[in-house]
Amino acid sequence: MGDAIVIERLAKSYGAKPALKDVTFSVREGSCFGLLGPNGAGKSTTMKILSGLLPPDRGHVSVLGRDIRKSGEDIRREVGYVPQSITLYEKLSARDNLTFFGEMYGVRGAELKRRIGEVLERVGLADRAKDAVASFSGGMKRRVNIAAALLHRPKLIIMDEPTVGIDPQSRNHIFEMIRSLQKSGVTVLYSTHYMEEVESLCDELAIIDGGEVIVSGGLNEVLDRFGTQAVYLELQDAAKPPEPAGFGKPEPKDKGWVVETPSPLEAIAAWAAACKAKSLKVKQLEIVRPSLETVFLSLTGTTLRDN
Repeated sequence: MGDAIVIERLAKSYGAKPALKDVTFSVREGSCFGLLGPNGAGKSTTMKILSGLLPPDRGHVSVLGRDIRKSGEDIRREVGYVPQSITLYEKLSARDNLTFFGEMYGVRGAELKRRIGEVLERVGLADRAKDAVASFSGGMKRRVNIAAALLHRPKLIIMDEPTVGIDPQSRNHIFEMIRSLQKSGVTVLYSTHYMEEVESLCDELAIIDGGEVIVSGGLNEVLDRFGTQAVYLELQDAAKPPEPAGFGKPEPKDKGWVVETPSPLEAIAAWAAACKAKSLKVKQLEIVRPSLETVFLSLTGTTLRDN
Protein backbone atom coordinates (compact mmCIF):
# COMPACT_ATOMS: atom_id res chain seq x y z
CA MET A 1 0.00 0.00 0.00
CA GLY A 2 1.11 3.55 -0.74
CA ASP A 3 0.38 6.86 0.95
CA ALA A 4 -3.10 8.38 0.92
CA ILE A 5 -1.71 11.75 2.02
CA VAL A 6 1.71 13.30 1.47
CA ILE A 7 2.38 16.77 2.90
CA GLU A 8 5.74 18.46 2.36
CA ARG A 9 6.69 21.86 3.83
CA LEU A 10 3.09 23.07 3.95
CA ALA A 11 2.57 26.70 4.99
CA LYS A 12 -0.56 28.82 5.47
CA SER A 13 -1.10 32.26 7.00
CA TYR A 14 -4.18 34.30 7.84
CA GLY A 15 -3.02 37.80 7.06
CA ALA A 16 0.20 38.34 8.99
CA LYS A 17 -0.50 35.45 11.37
CA PRO A 18 1.05 32.09 10.35
CA ALA A 19 -1.17 29.07 11.02
CA LEU A 20 1.17 26.51 9.43
CA LYS A 21 4.89 27.14 9.02
CA ASP A 22 6.59 24.01 7.69
CA VAL A 23 4.34 20.97 8.06
CA THR A 24 5.54 17.62 6.72
CA PHE A 25 4.01 14.17 7.29
CA SER A 26 2.43 11.30 5.37
CA VAL A 27 -0.53 8.99 5.96
CA ARG A 28 -0.57 5.38 4.78
CA GLU A 29 -3.55 4.10 2.78
CA GLY A 30 -6.01 2.20 4.96
CA SER A 31 -4.63 3.56 8.24
CA CYS A 32 -6.29 5.55 11.00
CA PHE A 33 -3.98 8.52 11.57
CA GLY A 34 -4.25 10.76 14.63
CA LEU A 35 -3.59 14.48 14.28
CA LEU A 36 -2.94 16.09 17.67
CA GLY A 37 -2.04 19.50 18.99
CA PRO A 38 -3.13 22.25 21.39
CA ASN A 39 -5.88 24.62 20.28
CA GLY A 40 -4.54 26.96 17.62
CA ALA A 41 -1.74 24.58 16.65
CA GLY A 42 -2.88 24.31 13.01
CA LYS A 43 -4.85 21.04 12.98
CA SER A 44 -8.10 22.41 11.55
CA THR A 45 -6.24 24.47 8.96
CA THR A 46 -4.39 21.35 7.82
CA MET A 47 -7.62 19.40 7.50
CA LYS A 48 -9.39 22.17 5.59
CA ILE A 49 -6.51 22.29 3.10
CA LEU A 50 -6.65 18.52 2.65
CA SER A 51 -10.42 18.75 2.11
CA GLY A 52 -10.00 21.43 -0.56
CA LEU A 53 -11.72 24.11 1.53
CA LEU A 54 -8.59 26.27 1.84
CA PRO A 55 -5.71 26.81 -0.60
CA PRO A 56 -2.16 26.40 0.76
CA ASP A 57 0.23 29.33 0.57
CA ARG A 58 3.16 27.09 -0.29
CA GLY A 59 4.34 23.50 -0.06
CA HIS A 60 3.30 20.27 -1.72
CA VAL A 61 0.10 18.41 -0.84
CA SER A 62 -0.83 15.11 -2.47
CA VAL A 63 -4.15 13.42 -1.64
CA LEU A 64 -4.91 9.96 -3.03
CA GLY A 65 -2.06 10.32 -5.49
CA ARG A 66 -3.14 13.72 -6.86
CA ASP A 67 -1.68 17.19 -6.41
CA ILE A 68 -4.25 19.26 -4.52
CA ARG A 69 -3.46 22.40 -6.54
CA LYS A 70 -4.04 20.70 -9.88
CA SER A 71 -6.81 18.20 -9.06
CA GLY A 72 -8.79 19.79 -6.24
CA GLU A 73 -12.20 18.99 -7.73
CA ASP A 74 -11.32 15.32 -8.35
CA ILE A 75 -9.93 15.01 -4.82
CA ARG A 76 -13.10 16.46 -3.25
CA ARG A 77 -15.13 13.69 -4.92
CA GLU A 78 -13.13 11.08 -2.99
CA VAL A 79 -12.77 12.81 0.39
CA GLY A 80 -15.37 12.99 3.14
CA TYR A 81 -14.98 15.84 5.63
CA VAL A 82 -16.59 15.85 9.09
CA PRO A 83 -16.20 19.39 10.49
CA GLN A 84 -15.83 20.23 14.16
CA SER A 85 -19.11 22.19 14.09
CA ILE A 86 -22.32 20.32 13.37
CA THR A 87 -23.65 21.50 9.99
CA LEU A 88 -27.25 20.34 9.70
CA TYR A 89 -30.66 21.89 9.06
CA GLU A 90 -32.46 21.44 12.37
CA LYS A 91 -36.01 21.66 11.00
CA LEU A 92 -35.40 19.01 8.34
CA SER A 93 -35.45 15.26 8.93
CA ALA A 94 -32.28 13.19 8.90
CA ARG A 95 -33.26 11.83 5.49
CA ASP A 96 -33.92 15.30 4.04
CA ASN A 97 -30.59 16.58 5.38
CA LEU A 98 -28.80 13.68 3.72
CA THR A 99 -30.71 14.24 0.48
CA PHE A 100 -29.42 17.82 0.42
CA PHE A 101 -25.81 16.83 1.10
CA GLY A 102 -25.96 13.89 -1.31
CA GLU A 103 -27.08 16.13 -4.15
CA MET A 104 -24.22 18.50 -3.33
CA TYR A 105 -21.88 15.54 -3.87
CA GLY A 106 -23.59 14.82 -7.19
CA VAL A 107 -25.50 11.71 -6.06
CA ARG A 108 -29.16 11.71 -7.09
CA GLY A 109 -32.30 9.68 -7.68
CA ALA A 110 -32.61 6.03 -6.75
CA GLU A 111 -28.88 5.74 -6.08
CA LEU A 112 -29.02 8.55 -3.51
CA LYS A 113 -32.03 6.97 -1.81
CA ARG A 114 -30.13 3.67 -1.61
CA ARG A 115 -27.03 5.32 -0.16
CA ILE A 116 -29.03 7.28 2.42
CA GLY A 117 -30.45 4.00 3.67
CA GLU A 118 -26.92 2.53 3.82
CA VAL A 119 -25.34 5.40 5.78
CA LEU A 120 -28.26 5.73 8.22
CA GLU A 121 -27.90 2.02 8.93
CA ARG A 122 -24.17 2.44 9.37
CA VAL A 123 -24.54 5.24 11.93
CA GLY A 124 -27.36 3.46 13.76
CA LEU A 125 -30.15 5.90 12.91
CA ALA A 126 -32.22 4.05 10.30
CA ASP A 127 -35.24 4.07 12.64
CA ARG A 128 -35.04 7.88 13.03
CA ALA A 129 -34.77 8.74 9.32
CA LYS A 130 -38.04 10.71 9.21
CA ASP A 131 -37.54 12.60 12.49
CA ALA A 132 -36.49 16.25 12.59
CA VAL A 133 -32.85 16.70 13.51
CA ALA A 134 -33.92 19.24 16.16
CA SER A 135 -35.26 16.31 18.22
CA PHE A 136 -31.89 14.50 18.19
CA SER A 137 -29.29 14.41 20.95
CA GLY A 138 -25.87 15.95 20.32
CA GLY A 139 -24.42 12.50 19.67
CA MET A 140 -27.12 11.64 17.15
CA LYS A 141 -26.52 14.90 15.29
CA ARG A 142 -22.81 14.07 15.14
CA ARG A 143 -23.68 10.72 13.61
CA VAL A 144 -25.88 12.35 10.94
CA ASN A 145 -22.97 14.69 10.20
CA ILE A 146 -20.72 11.67 9.69
CA ALA A 147 -23.36 9.96 7.54
CA ALA A 148 -23.38 13.02 5.25
CA ALA A 149 -19.62 12.67 4.74
CA LEU A 150 -20.01 9.01 3.77
CA LEU A 151 -22.73 9.42 1.12
CA HIS A 152 -20.34 9.59 -1.83
CA ARG A 153 -18.33 6.58 -0.55
CA PRO A 154 -15.04 8.41 0.00
CA LYS A 155 -11.65 6.69 0.02
CA LEU A 156 -10.44 9.16 2.67
CA ILE A 157 -12.50 10.57 5.53
CA ILE A 158 -11.24 13.52 7.58
CA MET A 159 -12.77 13.86 11.04
CA ASP A 160 -12.25 17.04 13.09
CA GLU A 161 -13.08 16.25 16.74
CA PRO A 162 -16.13 14.09 15.96
CA THR A 163 -16.82 13.08 19.59
CA VAL A 164 -16.85 16.46 21.35
CA GLY A 165 -19.80 16.74 23.71
CA ILE A 166 -21.50 13.46 22.88
CA ASP A 167 -22.87 10.58 24.94
CA PRO A 168 -20.88 7.33 25.52
CA GLN A 169 -23.26 5.31 23.31
CA SER A 170 -22.68 7.57 20.30
CA ARG A 171 -18.93 7.64 20.97
CA ASN A 172 -18.75 3.84 20.98
CA HIS A 173 -20.84 3.67 17.81
CA ILE A 174 -18.48 6.12 16.07
CA PHE A 175 -15.47 4.06 17.19
CA GLU A 176 -16.95 0.87 15.77
CA MET A 177 -17.83 2.65 12.54
CA ILE A 178 -14.26 3.96 12.16
CA ARG A 179 -12.86 0.47 12.67
CA SER A 180 -15.31 -0.88 10.09
CA LEU A 181 -14.36 1.83 7.57
CA GLN A 182 -10.68 1.07 8.07
CA LYS A 183 -11.25 -2.66 7.53
CA SER A 184 -12.96 -1.85 4.23
CA GLY A 185 -9.87 0.07 3.07
CA VAL A 186 -10.94 3.64 3.86
CA THR A 187 -8.20 5.91 5.22
CA VAL A 188 -9.18 7.95 8.29
CA LEU A 189 -7.50 11.18 9.41
CA TYR A 190 -8.69 11.74 12.97
CA SER A 191 -8.28 14.83 15.14
CA THR A 192 -9.39 14.81 18.77
CA HIS A 193 -8.82 16.35 22.19
CA TYR A 194 -9.04 12.94 23.85
CA MET A 195 -5.73 11.07 24.05
CA GLU A 196 -7.38 7.75 24.89
CA GLU A 197 -9.25 7.88 21.57
CA VAL A 198 -6.00 8.08 19.61
CA GLU A 199 -4.50 5.23 21.65
CA SER A 200 -7.60 3.12 20.97
CA LEU A 201 -8.10 3.90 17.27
CA CYS A 202 -4.92 5.12 15.58
CA ASP A 203 -1.97 3.27 14.06
CA GLU A 204 0.08 6.41 13.48
CA LEU A 205 0.03 10.04 14.54
CA ALA A 206 1.53 13.49 14.20
CA ILE A 207 1.70 16.14 16.90
CA ILE A 208 1.51 19.74 15.68
CA ASP A 209 2.48 22.69 17.85
CA GLY A 210 2.90 26.28 16.76
CA GLY A 211 2.14 25.39 13.15
CA GLU A 212 4.93 22.79 12.93
CA VAL A 213 5.09 19.01 13.28
CA ILE A 214 7.18 18.19 16.34
CA VAL A 215 6.89 14.41 16.00
CA SER A 216 5.23 11.87 13.71
CA GLY A 217 5.30 8.11 13.30
CA GLY A 218 3.73 4.90 14.54
CA LEU A 219 1.89 5.14 17.86
CA ASN A 220 4.05 2.53 19.59
CA GLU A 221 7.22 4.01 18.11
CA VAL A 222 6.36 7.48 19.47
CA LEU A 223 5.47 6.09 22.90
CA ASP A 224 8.68 4.06 23.09
CA ARG A 225 10.85 6.93 21.87
CA PHE A 226 9.48 9.76 23.99
CA GLY A 227 7.68 8.05 26.86
CA THR A 228 8.89 6.77 30.19
CA GLN A 229 7.66 3.46 31.60
CA ALA A 230 5.68 3.58 34.80
CA VAL A 231 4.52 1.40 37.67
CA TYR A 232 0.86 1.47 38.69
CA LEU A 233 -0.40 0.66 42.20
CA GLU A 234 -4.00 0.22 43.32
CA LEU A 235 -4.80 -0.52 46.96
CA GLN A 236 -7.80 -2.32 48.42
CA ASP A 237 -8.81 0.70 50.48
CA ALA A 238 -8.46 4.45 50.14
CA ALA A 239 -5.18 4.62 52.07
CA LYS A 240 -2.47 6.95 50.82
CA PRO A 241 0.24 4.85 49.13
CA PRO A 242 3.77 4.71 50.50
CA GLU A 243 6.57 6.19 48.45
CA PRO A 244 8.82 3.53 46.86
CA ALA A 245 12.28 4.34 48.16
CA GLY A 246 14.33 6.19 45.56
CA PHE A 247 11.55 6.56 42.96
CA GLY A 248 9.84 9.82 43.82
CA LYS A 249 6.33 10.76 44.82
CA PRO A 250 3.43 8.72 43.36
CA GLU A 251 0.89 10.66 41.27
CA PRO A 252 -2.85 9.82 41.27
CA LYS A 253 -4.18 8.00 38.21
CA ASP A 254 -7.61 6.38 37.71
CA LYS A 255 -8.34 4.49 40.95
CA GLY A 256 -4.69 4.21 41.97
CA TRP A 257 -1.27 5.78 41.80
CA VAL A 258 1.59 5.83 39.33
CA VAL A 259 5.34 6.41 39.42
CA GLU A 260 7.23 7.05 36.18
CA THR A 261 10.67 5.47 36.05
CA PRO A 262 13.21 4.05 33.59
CA SER A 263 13.70 1.16 36.07
CA PRO A 264 10.21 -0.34 36.48
CA LEU A 265 11.27 -3.73 37.85
CA GLU A 266 13.21 -2.13 40.67
CA ALA A 267 10.30 0.26 41.35
CA ILE A 268 7.84 -2.64 41.62
CA ALA A 269 10.10 -4.39 44.14
CA ALA A 270 10.51 -1.19 46.18
CA TRP A 271 6.80 -0.42 46.17
CA ALA A 272 5.84 -3.99 47.09
CA ALA A 273 8.29 -3.89 50.01
CA ALA A 274 6.90 -0.53 51.19
CA CYS A 275 3.32 -1.80 51.06
CA LYS A 276 4.26 -4.96 52.94
CA ALA A 277 6.03 -2.94 55.64
CA LYS A 278 2.84 -0.91 56.19
CA SER A 279 0.53 -3.97 55.95
CA LEU A 280 -1.36 -2.45 53.01
CA LYS A 281 -3.49 -4.74 50.83
CA VAL A 282 -2.48 -4.45 47.19
CA LYS A 283 -5.21 -4.84 44.57
CA GLN A 284 -3.01 -4.19 41.54
CA LEU A 285 0.71 -3.60 41.02
CA GLU A 286 2.06 -3.66 37.47
CA ILE A 287 4.27 -2.08 34.83
CA VAL A 288 2.28 0.12 32.45
CA ARG A 289 3.39 1.50 29.11
CA PRO A 290 3.90 5.25 28.65
CA SER A 291 0.69 7.20 28.08
CA LEU A 292 0.22 9.43 25.06
CA GLU A 293 -0.86 12.24 27.37
CA THR A 294 2.48 12.08 29.21
CA VAL A 295 4.36 12.15 25.90
CA PHE A 296 2.27 15.07 24.66
CA LEU A 297 2.91 17.05 27.82
CA SER A 298 6.65 16.41 27.65
CA LEU A 299 6.80 17.57 24.00
CA THR A 300 4.49 20.58 24.08
CA GLY A 301 4.35 21.63 27.72
CA THR A 302 0.57 21.97 27.52
CA THR A 303 -2.58 19.86 27.38
CA LEU A 304 -4.90 19.20 24.48
CA ARG A 305 -7.78 20.78 26.38
CA ASP A 306 -6.06 24.16 26.81
CA ASN A 307 -7.76 27.15 25.18
